[in-house]
Amino acid sequence: MGAAVLKKQFESVLGGARDWQYRPEPELVPTGVAEVDSATGGLPRGCLTEIVGPASSGRTSLLLSILAAATARQEFCALVDAEDAFAPHSAAGAGVQLSRLLWVRCGHSAEHALKAADLLIQGGGFGMVVMDLGDTAPQTARRISLTSWFRLRRAVEHTPTVLLSIARQPNAKTCASLVIECVRNAENWSGARHTSRLLRGFDVRAQSLKSSMKRRSLCSPVFTARAI
Repeated sequence: MGAAVLKKQFESVLGGARDWQYRPEPELVPTGVAEVDSATGGLPRGCLTEIVGPASSGRTSLLLSILAAATARQEFCALVDAEDAFAPHSAAGAGVQLSRLLWVRCGHSAEHALKAADLLIQGGGFGMVVMDLGDTAPQTARRISLTSWFRLRRAVEHTPTVLLSIARQPNAKTCASLVIECVRNAENWSGARHTSRLLRGFDVRAQSLKSSMKRRSLCSPVFTARAI
């Protein structure tokens, strides 16, 4: 039987080519940063989003804003912390409702973090599951196979959960629906050059490297902010 004939039979049974091939756009939830939401529309539910960038690039500040927005919506969130880097007091100061956050400490093991994230997604009940590999060495994070990322993506599909991965570099490749890169631009110092100076803060910028949503553009500047 020819492929064209077989396709027509599928279409007749399933209601037409458009119906059985159509996949609705995922619901988008705000990050809590207006500039990010304006550029990306928000974070897609039922999908994997990566937030990447080096230390002091603003990725943690963006994460805390996302968690604060999610817990303010009365959602329960899970943070899988590979390197025990989470600071509850800083999170509470940023507006995160700790009573709605499950903190899973993985004892410096990316493998344990992967397994924990998989179990949490399979168990359900969370509006957001975050796997924080931000302090994990890039060579260690890259040991997570593409098959493992694909399994996470399939597990979160058709659920109301936002799956986030925080890392220094992109790791999930084609499995990620959205990749947001945070970049540190410049430091701001007090006083003149060649004198004793104090660090006042630094400017950070985020840009969307990839999006599978139709109306999103790639490599578009998202926001500039000053971290103190």
